[in-house]
Amino acid sequence: MERVTVPITGRSYDVVVGSGVLARAAEHLPELGSATRAFVVADRPVADAWLHPLSEALAARRIHAVLLVVPSGEEAKTLDVYATVLRQLASQEAHRDDLVVALGGGTTGDLAGFVASTYMRGVRLIQVPTTLTGQVDAAIGGKTAVNLPEGKNLAGTFHQPVAVLCDVDTLATLADRDLRSGLAEVAKYALTLDLELLGMLERDPAPLLQRDPAPLEVVVARCVRAKAATVAADELDLDRRMILNYGHTVGHALERSEGYAGRTHGEAIAVGMVFAARLAEARGLASTGVTARTTRLLKALGLETEGALPPVVDVLAALKMDKKFRDRNRFVLLQAVGRPLVVDDVTDEEVAAVLREMGAEA
Repeated sequence: MERVTVPITGRSYDVVVGSGVLARAAEHLPELGSATRAFVVADRPVADAWLHPLSEALAARRIHAVLLVVPSGEEAKTLDVYATVLRQLASQEAHRDDLVVALGGGTTGDLAGFVASTYMRGVRLIQVPTTLTGQVDAAIGGKTAVNLPEGKNLAGTFHQPVAVLCDVDTLATLADRDLRSGLAEVAKYALTLDLELLGMLERDPAPLLQRDPAPLEVVVARCVRAKAATVAADELDLDRRMILNYGHTVGHALERSEGYAGRTHGEAIAVGMVFAARLAEARGLASTGVTARTTRLLKALGLETEGALPPVVDVLAALKMDKKFRDRNRFVLLQAVGRPLVVDDVTDEEVAAVLREMGAEA
């Protein structure tokens, strides 16, 4: 097992990565004071698979687990579901010493984190991600949110967890599509921050696709270390942390344009990374070859890099609700692999030209 510290001043916490972490959660959790109840937010399939070992571990710390069932996927990230969970906490007289535990994928973690950050002005949160997306990215760093019809993650807060438990054994139960979706986030780290990881992925991605626990642990831990360092340098996403949005600008626009019912998050950001590579080459920022290398990597990980796109006008409208937007389009682009840069003067015409090259209707 590996333990990675997210070194935020006054609120540092550990991310534990390995096989069998859930069964040994009692020894991995920090001191939890007078907590007597943990309200576990999970969808039904995840609860059926993983609530029992988590509950036993919490019981060993004399904490009783209370399950709060939420919908699966993006359907959980709505104001209605958020309000329902808050009222469930209130009706069961949850107090500030109690815990909220996010058990599941990134959407569950986003919702549960937002609930924890706002119930009684903030209660402690433990993240227990059971998807690759959650383990390498969503559960770490304190971003919480729900979606609005106007855009993704528009209502939310920063609320750091007190612990993150990443049990790679949970990845064995993922659907193939969900595993590949998580590999898109892994590719993001490889292309922007970790050239050694990029080399590992390019040489032989098969062990990851076959869910071999040993390489999965290595890859998850590498991504966690990259994110921990980035978050410690820029907790509130004002500068350096924006790099972690590579591929997400157009990716989020695609998700919104498709009503969160088309591509998965990872599938959308895979297309977003190809778009960003094409845009960087079109601007002369990156040398020819970045797009080809990006496409080869994503295809080797089982991700589609083409496919139908929404009309250009719909994507441009969605971009205006991106959280990085400041009177103009801002993108994370690559000067070369491992050399990301935030560019804040991308015109609508440039965006439209690349989208049309990728097959979007004018």
